[in-house]
Amino acid sequence: MKVITGRSNEKIKLAAALLASADKRKKTELFLLEGARLCLDAANSRVRIQTLFVTQKALSHFVNEVEVIAQSADEIYRIDDYLASKISDTKNSQGVFCICKMLDKKEDIYKMNYKGKYIALEELSNPLNLGFVCRSAEAFGVQGVIVSGGCDIYNPKAQRAAMGSLLRLPVIETDNLSTLLLNLANKGMKTFAAVVDPDAKDIKTVAFSGGVVCAVGNEGAGLKTETVNAVQGKIKISMKGKTQSLNANAAAAVIMWEMMR
Repeated sequence: MKVITGRSNEKIKLAAALLASADKRKKTELFLLEGARLCLDAANSRVRIQTLFVTQKALSHFVNEVEVIAQSADEIYRIDDYLASKISDTKNSQGVFCICKMLDKKEDIYKMNYKGKYIALEELSNPLNLGFVCRSAEAFGVQGVIVSGGCDIYNPKAQRAAMGSLLRLPVIETDNLSTLLLNLANKGMKTFAAVVDPDAKDIKTVAFSGGVVCAVGNEGAGLKTETVNAVQGKIKISMKGKTQSLNANAAAAVIMWEMMR
């Protein structure tokens, strides 16, 4: 195991850039993971781990985890606590970091299960919401998540909130959700849009048999008009009291629960 002590080390600079910049992640096709559990999930999910960084404290506290992660890493470096703080996005870092190769998550409808259930997310701006939705999707048994615009799926906060689900769950990225929904409808799938509209159908009365895709929109603006116009049906979550809408994460969870019942 090599040791990095230099404050201006290029590998540390790369890790810091991947932590801070979606553009850097996209350009290099690399992303940074932090935490023993998440890095172990990457190793167990056969994610390509290019570089593993560990502190001396992590080597003592996470012996078994580091051993497994190291077997999948191309290179391993021990770093001190100061350098760890430069590539950490948490208050109490565990001292385990991985630079990983991005997964192939580009749009390919031919890899989808047309009889499966999918949740589509359009322009979500909060990476925590993205991560929580993916975690719920895996827990409910949803076949995959479609992501169109919004925050980067490799955002560190999204990855932590997903607790490894973004690494394990099929995630399809598309630049044009409305077109994808039309194509999936042509493949025989039912397509729905979750909207705040009194004329929409109550989700409890919808038959989610067969292949289904339901779209959820941005936390504030909702779905784009062209996306709503592209689906076969509009659905709503009826609520009591004076509440008019739910957080995108909560709405997606309710929809996925109803889809999988």
